[in-house]
Amino acid sequence: MCGITGWASFHHDARTQAPVIEAMTATLTPRGPDATGVWLGERAAIGHRRLAVIDLEGGVQPMTDRPEKPDLVLSYSGEVYNQHALRAELRARGHAFRTRSDTEVVLRAYAEWGEAVAEHLEGMFAFAVWDERAQWLLLVRDRLGVKPLFWATVDGGLAFASEPKALFAHPEIRPRVDADGLREAYSLLFNTGPTVWSGVREVEPGGVLVLDRGGTRERRYWQLEATDHTDDQETAIERVRTLVGAAARSQLEADVPLCSLLSGGIDSTVLTALLADELRLREGPDARVRSYAVDYSDQAERFTGDVLRTGHDTPYATEAGAFIGTDHSTVVLDPRALLDPEHRKAVVVARDSPIGVGDMDTSLYLLFGEIRRHSTVALSGEAADEVFGGYPWFHNPKALAAETFPWLLVTGDEAAMPLNPELDLRIGEFRDDTYRAALTAVPHTDGESPAEHRQREMQHLSLTRWLRQLLHRKDRLSMAQGLEVRVPYCDHRLVEYAFTTPWALKSFDGREKSLLRAMGAGLAPDSVLHRPKNHYPATHHPDYNRGLQQLARDALATEQVRALADETRIKPCLDTPSDRLEWGHRLRLERVVDLSLWLDHYRPELAL
Repeated sequence: MCGITGWASFHHDARTQAPVIEAMTATLTPRGPDATGVWLGERAAIGHRRLAVIDLEGGVQPMTDRPEKPDLVLSYSGEVYNQHALRAELRARGHAFRTRSDTEVVLRAYAEWGEAVAEHLEGMFAFAVWDERAQWLLLVRDRLGVKPLFWATVDGGLAFASEPKALFAHPEIRPRVDADGLREAYSLLFNTGPTVWSGVREVEPGGVLVLDRGGTRERRYWQLEATDHTDDQETAIERVRTLVGAAARSQLEADVPLCSLLSGGIDSTVLTALLADELRLREGPDARVRSYAVDYSDQAERFTGDVLRTGHDTPYATEAGAFIGTDHSTVVLDPRALLDPEHRKAVVVARDSPIGVGDMDTSLYLLFGEIRRHSTVALSGEAADEVFGGYPWFHNPKALAAETFPWLLVTGDEAAMPLNPELDLRIGEFRDDTYRAALTAVPHTDGESPAEHRQREMQHLSLTRWLRQLLHRKDRLSMAQGLEVRVPYCDHRLVEYAFTTPWALKSFDGREKSLLRAMGAGLAPDSVLHRPKNHYPATHHPDYNRGLQQLARDALATEQVRALADETRIKPCLDTPSDRLEWGHRLRLERVVDLSLWLDHYRPELAL
């Protein structure tokens, strides 16, 4: 896993701009702590920061097709899980390899298939190829958008990067925020493409962008499709078992220590069990996968259920680790550490955004830092809820009937920091318009029942929008600690199959994630298999709430925060006794604190 950046311009000679590409590349050092490299040509400058995972000696980047006067230059981030099959195919087509790295597989695959390279790759990736022969820049992002890729126009071309902060090191791109950006950030709709930053866009998941002398053009090489499903229940369970198992096995390859994130829920437990079984097959019966969970020092005594959490995770994670036979550790955090201004600032800078989930982001960042002391790669159960229908909105009649994005019934205006009404952002209208447009993108089959039609919409919205912010969160906070996190449930073949599976099969036992529960029988303790959905844990310590209220008061003392925030709706959250501060009101305070840190660090131009 790595950080990529660079630009191409047909108006300027990039060979004179070494300090610029070096500065852009340096901003991505946490993503790639092991090595740095730049390449300069007349029309393009390419930078790379490397986190060495496979072929530690041979995968140096930017990688070229030949040492002298290269035709192709690649800067690549991610993992291609079918690299061995592709390597064999490319060798049969006459390509010679110098390294064992999947980076070179991507480079040779581009040499063979050109712009169509993306269709041949399986995995999580974002990369840029500068083609000297064609005089074009190609940007490619994986199908689900696991790996980030941003871009902005410059004179005569465009610049790209894994994170916006690298773009801001280019002299033509400044951190600027307008009303559209605030709407994107605070509406909680998770559009793909636009960002909070004016002029900065994402390459679409499953998307390709090409820049040549004629300008830019974009296309999608992958998106969800609805097709008829003919498998019966037993066949569907077996098919899911095969797909999940294949995804887990394919993502075990690494030349560095690897571990699993084990929360004690069904998603991570089934995945960890499959990884443990495969590791024992490869390395012998005594091999043990390392697993990690997170907890707070006050949780056992102070756990309080809320809209997102029904129980304390640690006992379930410990039981699951013992059942599977992992080398299990629980990282216990002091809730007060989540108030540390340096930790919170590091999280905001990692996100490049004021929008996060406060203490949960900070604790995840600290967890990844502890894991990184022992492992370089971690596997996560992210996306199982979207794939298998695990969220309450798939089952709640009120959510199914609501004419809006389903998560807004949980988050809504309680979780979104109220913005100053004088800004007149009309977020309600923006949500309504965006929701109607989002529904037009949902594919359907002929003859769907109304119930099946609605469930198809719910799953599409969850996979293409809600999942987007979860993947952003996991990537940015893990890479800020130099940790690569892989997400097997995002395997596009599994996602495609689940999307075409009728809702009756996804809920055949009368509850969420029926297919995953059925295929996981024997892989997890019964207590975990039948446990209700639980979200990432949060602290309940009154000292944290009191500290958060003080940080929010300090934030509101600054002129820029007061100009953006609606103090009248935040004040009740400040005056609530700390032991009775509800989740939604607390998250509102988290937004205020993060906004203050973001403004202080980036000092963006506010064009409102």
